[in-house]
Amino acid sequence: MARAHRPDLTPAAVDGPPSTESARRAVEAVWRIESARIVGALARYTGSFELAEDVAQEAVAEALVTWSRDGAPANPVGWLLATARRRAIDSFRRRSALDERYALLAGVLAEGEASSGAMTPQHRSDDLPWDPDRVDDDVLALMFVACHPVLSPEARTALTLRAVGGLSTEEIARAFLVPVPTVQARITRAKKTIAAAAVPFALPPAEERRERLGGVLSVLYVIFTEGSTATAGDRLLRTDLAYEAIRLARTLAALLPDEPEVHGLLALCELTAARFPARTGPDGEAVLLEDQDRRLWDRSAIRRGLAALGRAATAGRGLGPYGLQAAIAACHASAPSVAETDWARVVLLYEALGRIAPSPVVELNRAVAVAMASGPQQALSLVDDLAASGRLSGSHLLPTVRGELLVRLGRNTEARAELELAARLCRNVRERSVLLRKAEALA
Repeated sequence: MARAHRPDLTPAAVDGPPSTESARRAVEAVWRIESARIVGALARYTGSFELAEDVAQEAVAEALVTWSRDGAPANPVGWLLATARRRAIDSFRRRSALDERYALLAGVLAEGEASSGAMTPQHRSDDLPWDPDRVDDDVLALMFVACHPVLSPEARTALTLRAVGGLSTEEIARAFLVPVPTVQARITRAKKTIAAAAVPFALPPAEERRERLGGVLSVLYVIFTEGSTATAGDRLLRTDLAYEAIRLARTLAALLPDEPEVHGLLALCELTAARFPARTGPDGEAVLLEDQDRRLWDRSAIRRGLAALGRAATAGRGLGPYGLQAAIAACHASAPSVAETDWARVVLLYEALGRIAPSPVVELNRAVAVAMASGPQQALSLVDDLAASGRLSGSHLLPTVRGELLVRLGRNTEARAELELAARLCRNVRERSVLLRKAEALA
């Protein structure tokens, strides 16, 4: 079957009469909200993730034409599913007229058409080719397939945003500042790898689910982290990416309400995103935590985050890595100022996080908390030990923290050198400008 080219649904892509623009907006809205349900239902229906994604995109392309002419149907999700189902049957027919799966699917289609008349875009929802009671399982299975451990981390992220988040390859490429062909290649390789590894479209067995869940959570964490502090480019925040991660985390929390780390990740995302309105100034420049107007923080997001953290804490297993990070974010969210933050508790939380999920970044953040709780000299010793290990070489984070500590100790010449080094290593324009301003102030 020829691969379907995904239509570009971005606003600049369509230049036509109002009916065409209206159809584009309708298709875009339905796909963004319902793509996971659609692809998930089709994957279970056809038994092939790659075929499901291809026929879904063919249905989207057909909708752009048909809905421009006839208007959006009363049941747009059902229309897309029925259209994609017919495309899948065509694919099976081309492969083998005697294929048993085609015979079964054709029989189902014939029954639907016999009971409702000729298939039209206005078909009834009870003719749809999936069991509504299994929709949640379909979305969850889609997440597990897109985040399967046979895929590279980059492929998991791209495929999750494409198949589960409904983002176009152009949107993913813009978010991660990579060429569109690179994203397309990652997605293509991911689908071929899934097919070659014979990964079934199904929820993993219960004994594997918790182990595999970690991979799903890590993908959502990477997506949110890139959105909350972009690693490169001229914007500090990529809020569209961050909020997409939150939407997916909310979906996962609804599907797995008894998994504490799912709620922990959701809490971390909500509490971190609550500070977004105060993290940049009018022209997009970065505003540091101590300079933020906390009246701008999103109190609704803080309440949602604290509620999710409460669910994670009451599960009876203790907080995991995401829950501990959320607890740290909660310390900031509940404090009226930097000086009034419970830094002693933040230090303890980072120590706990370092024991269950050790990493140099956790150690560096613990050093920052130690500086606030006990003074810069003790923290500088921790940072120097980390620098000697070489585990953060090439990262701008370590010289940034070391420069700040040296400023507080009055060692301005050394501090300026560290901040200039951090600026050279930093790939984000907004962060780099803050570092250069600080270095210049020490001249």
